[in-house]
Amino acid sequence: MQRFINHINSYVVSVIASLAVMTISLTIINGALAQGSAGGLESIDYAMIARIRDEGLNRSQVMEHVSWLSDVYGPRLTGSPQIKQAGEWAKKKFREWGLANIHEEEFAFGKGWSLTRFHATMIEPQVSPLIAYPKSWSPGTSGTISADAVYAPIRTEADFDKFRGKLRGKIVLLQSIRQVRMLEGRLVLKMDEADLKEAETTPIPSDRRRESSAAAGGRDGELAEFQRARSFQPKLQAFLLAEGVAAVFDRGSDSDMSAGGSDMSWMTQRTDGGTIFVGSGGPRNENAGRVPPSVVVAVEHYNRMIRILEKNIPVRVELNIQAQFHEESTPNGFNLIAEIPGTDLADQVVILGAHFDSHHSGTGATDNATGSAAMMEALRILRATGAKPRRTIRIGLWGGEEQGLLGSREYVRSHYANPATMELRPDHGKVTACFNIDNGTGRIRGIWMQGNLAVRGIFEQWIAPLRDLGVTTLGPRSVGSTDHVAFDAVGLPAFQFIQERLEYNSRSHHSNMDVVDRVQREDMVQMATVVAVFAYNAAMRDDLLPRKALPAPQRGRQNP
Repeated sequence: MQRFINHINSYVVSVIASLAVMTISLTIINGALAQGSAGGLESIDYAMIARIRDEGLNRSQVMEHVSWLSDVYGPRLTGSPQIKQAGEWAKKKFREWGLANIHEEEFAFGKGWSLTRFHATMIEPQVSPLIAYPKSWSPGTSGTISADAVYAPIRTEADFDKFRGKLRGKIVLLQSIRQVRMLEGRLVLKMDEADLKEAETTPIPSDRRRESSAAAGGRDGELAEFQRARSFQPKLQAFLLAEGVAAVFDRGSDSDMSAGGSDMSWMTQRTDGGTIFVGSGGPRNENAGRVPPSVVVAVEHYNRMIRILEKNIPVRVELNIQAQFHEESTPNGFNLIAEIPGTDLADQVVILGAHFDSHHSGTGATDNATGSAAMMEALRILRATGAKPRRTIRIGLWGGEEQGLLGSREYVRSHYANPATMELRPDHGKVTACFNIDNGTGRIRGIWMQGNLAVRGIFEQWIAPLRDLGVTTLGPRSVGSTDHVAFDAVGLPAFQFIQERLEYNSRSHHSNMDVVDRVQREDMVQMATVVAVFAYNAAMRDDLLPRKALPAPQRGRQNP
């Protein structure tokens, strides 16, 4: 009887074991089926990922890269001596790391510009140093000048006659007082569960035709007013130049609220408090310098001058702007390229991209020394681990992004396709993926799939070993406003990482506060490590990443 019982027990155990194997097999099969048309399970080298994590997390050099780019060479305005010096430093690092094919690819940009001296002080009725910054491509003053400030709210051509003959030698304040609001709500943007859930959705586009017929006064009314103001600017600049004004002061945007830029519903206040968001002050072409000197002043200091003037008390300012224009004897724009050569699939490439240039205020730390440093560090990590990628991993540090994605667009036109005609070059079929960073210093929480839903199953497996680092989210929607757009526009698989925005929208983006002190070390270490894992996985898989259908030609729209 005991032998019979033992036989039955053995049989039951074998059946249970068989069922367990079948369950595991079904789980694997279902997992593979869940990957969709991208097909099956990824062959992931977890041992190499462990080495990448160890090097990236424990021996990071990313903050050194940020400091050299930002503290030493920043700001890096395209066409300036500073960006060229930064490029030479980056090439030196690439050589130290043993990268290959290190070179610059130039593109026409126009005249460069750099600031050599500046100060602005209100000297009457009281002495008060002004927090201010000249706009890029602003001409200088004739040395240090002292001039009366006048408030001249010129809104239309009809206002020209009111001020004609009254502005010569004056510092003109064109804008009215802007209210400085108390800070409230979300200023430092960290993604909570609701944000992560939103990132995993695709908003339904609004009916633009219906919106365009809506009554003015809403967003369309604001847009129409903006367009009118923009078309009026050349006439206003010509009038002020003809009148011989000494300089123009303004206090930046009329809006203290700005969209998140991450294609999410985040809205954030600009923090003011001495933070100024400086823009461009003139053309880069043959008309460079043919505008009045232009300065953006901190709103609190600007408002004070207006309030004094409204009391009929004179305001006098001492001002010195020394600026230099750099002729384009050779193209002033460049993209910086370097590679880790591949092995058996070396003719195929994985591109890591970030824009190398910055605005001229601050030192270009979070926009975009952080992105450039993270991509550089990802290649350093891969070299330090002895990785032998099957595909070539290429870094592209783009110039001219702040003027309209100029560098990345030119690179795509030269190497892959012309978006105006969609005529493809031979290398178009050799790009596995382009991964881009350009949203500040916050850690990576996932990746925007850019509407390429076939990559979901692949990316789900890639982020699984990174979940402990906070990488959890695959956003289906397409996002814009940075260099991956140039690649996506010609049908290449191009992706922007989802990042925590932190203070990017409220304080550092395009401002005088874009400095290394706003960069978060732990997030930067995570960022570079995650990029290195993505680059390695893309370089090692058997097939190219799936692609969307080729876009239609964009005749007349290839330039921003």
